[in-house]
Amino acid sequence: MRKHLIVANWKMHKTAGEATEYVHRLFELIQPQHIDLVLAPPFTALHAATQAMKESSGLALAGQNIFWEDAGAFTGEVSAPMLKEAGCRYVIVGHSERRHWFGERDEEINKKIRAALRHGLRPILCVGESLADRERGDTKGIVTSQLEKDLTGFTEAEIADVALAYEPIWAIGTGRAASAAQAVEVHTILRRAVASLWGDKAGQRMRILYGGSVNATNAQEFLQSPEIDGVLVGGACLDPACFATIARFAEELCENERRGA
Repeated sequence: MRKHLIVANWKMHKTAGEATEYVHRLFELIQPQHIDLVLAPPFTALHAATQAMKESSGLALAGQNIFWEDAGAFTGEVSAPMLKEAGCRYVIVGHSERRHWFGERDEEINKKIRAALRHGLRPILCVGESLADRERGDTKGIVTSQLEKDLTGFTEAEIADVALAYEPIWAIGTGRAASAAQAVEVHTILRRAVASLWGDKAGQRMRILYGGSVNATNAQEFLQSPEIDGVLVGGACLDPACFATIARFAEELCENERRGA
């Protein structure tokens, strides 16, 4: 059974002080036992979140981005060793906002994933199609191409620590989430692609999340599908009560599965 992964991507929100308050409040609302619960604050709030999480078991941190070199003259970038020292265990790579606003290409994303794995960080690789792609019927081609290019050259053992996040670009920050059926269709495509490239065992092991206007109202529908192993939450995660509600859905589902309910 794949363990659910629930990720809060704060994007460019919350100061260090606000991060501390958030973590304390979240821990009052949920103490996860059966899921991996991950917060991705902005870089400036990572240290504060780490300090606040010292007494909060069951939570982990993710970086929102990473550079592929360990050090050097790369103004504004953050390296894997920096993220590790700041307390991160995960890192989001290839988010559609990075691809769109900052022109990130698949070759660069590939190098970022390799840097993350080299330093023991677990990448959460984002893939997804635009509305125009979907309307042309190109969804399968787009997401499988991104998957293949972003993970080209990796072995089955290396991708064991990689999670995928399917985030249709047309659903991110728009309030227009994909339906559970649409998400399951693409998750199935991605899982089959992983199995084709790295073997059936890798396909079954890979955690695939859904991201795109996830909120406390629709999260349960996504999480109830056995093809959806978690969610990458954007705007709805900024309220710790809302994010805790989403996490509790996953926690209850996993607990029931363990009990065979």
